[in-house]
Amino acid sequence: MVTMKGSYTVVPSEPTPRGPFWLSECDHIAPWTHIPSIYVYKPNQNLDDFVERMRESLSKILVHYYPVAGRLRWIEGGRLELDCNEMGVTIWLAESPKSLDEYGNFEPNHTIAELIPKIDYSKPIGEIPLFLVQLTRFSCGGLSIGVAFSHVMADGVSGIHFVNTWAKLARGETLKKEELPFLDRTVLRSPHPVPAPRFDHKAYEFMPMPLMLGCSDSIAERKKETSVVLLPLSSDQVLKIKNKANEEIRVFSPVRATRPYSRYETITAHIWRTGCKARQHDEQQPTIVRFVGDIRNRLKPPLPPNYFGNGLLRTKTPLCSSGEIISNPLCYASQKIQEAIHRLTEEYMRSQLDFLSSQENVDWLRGGFHVQGGLNGLFYGNPNFSIVSWLSMPIYGADFGWGKPLYVGPGCLNEDGKTFIMPSPSGDGSVTVALRLQTAHMETFRKFFYEDI
Repeated sequence: MVTMKGSYTVVPSEPTPRGPFWLSECDHIAPWTHIPSIYVYKPNQNLDDFVERMRESLSKILVHYYPVAGRLRWIEGGRLELDCNEMGVTIWLAESPKSLDEYGNFEPNHTIAELIPKIDYSKPIGEIPLFLVQLTRFSCGGLSIGVAFSHVMADGVSGIHFVNTWAKLARGETLKKEELPFLDRTVLRSPHPVPAPRFDHKAYEFMPMPLMLGCSDSIAERKKETSVVLLPLSSDQVLKIKNKANEEIRVFSPVRATRPYSRYETITAHIWRTGCKARQHDEQQPTIVRFVGDIRNRLKPPLPPNYFGNGLLRTKTPLCSSGEIISNPLCYASQKIQEAIHRLTEEYMRSQLDFLSSQENVDWLRGGFHVQGGLNGLFYGNPNFSIVSWLSMPIYGADFGWGKPLYVGPGCLNEDGKTFIMPSPSGDGSVTVALRLQTAHMETFRKFFYEDI
């Protein structure tokens, strides 16, 4: 049991701009809750002044990222506005009687939850910090940094850049001009009057998720017991998956890839295919994979370097049947993933932004509030998947002065079908798949996951 030893409110070390701060449509459709993640560090003797170092450096970085020290408030149409009021962020201090080894591989389960800041969502939203940190010392001298970042404020790319920049200040280095964030989110604002969307987004990326055959809602699937697992893939296994899908194109005529399949596309296809097999679906069972695309460099012109906010738009695979995904080669599912990515053209992304801007109320697009075990909010589970990639992110760049992390990963996976694909700390091309799945299917999934490589 982790013991809480105290907490601090940290505010910017210098006066910062105050007042309302406009949020983009990408921010409005993000969950208004927090993204939890964890950084784990080996035992280190250089921790005597680490609390003060963390507080001072966080206070300094908040000058550059001053919106993070503010608070959200609801406005009309289910939208949010940021009040830049310097109320600050929270650091919790904790101690664990366990050693690092006793936490195993830090898979995001209930044990790891004690290393992540707890947030009381029953409070008014204007009282909840947008960034919270829990520093936990282990009995062996190791340390974890549990982070909870408001998803309205930042996606994974922005959140990781914030933490890595904070770490650079903490280890005594000076920030370069090109490392500072670009804060103005109006670069994503639609023209006025808002143009009519050029595509039917309500019937595609914002359509309801497919349900299990014979079911009128997802309640029964939500109630089923789920488990979490970390599944490592060596660099050789990753290469085998990628090569397998790309070699199959030559002999499987129905598929014509516009370019070779990427590591993400093929691993995601492998997860989807394995899930359909493990879940033992009826051949006619509809299924999709839903994910988001980083639009920073896809837009023309691209968003400014170090754009801070949500730079993501939704996409999904075409509707398939489980029978199609299982009976066809891996390249078939890979092609469906690639089609979803290629859908995010300049015209399509601008149309989606205009569609979001035209909505009188965006709450239905956000999908509501979901916590583990809850029956509200979007459900990405059986028969579907929601898969997030951290493969291109520098997640191991958070060196606060005691070396790079031993492990970085999500602090929780809150429902069936939620999946993260993460690079390993070795940097050798190996990856780890973090997955929550219904317990009844987990062992079968693990078996097929490795057998089918």
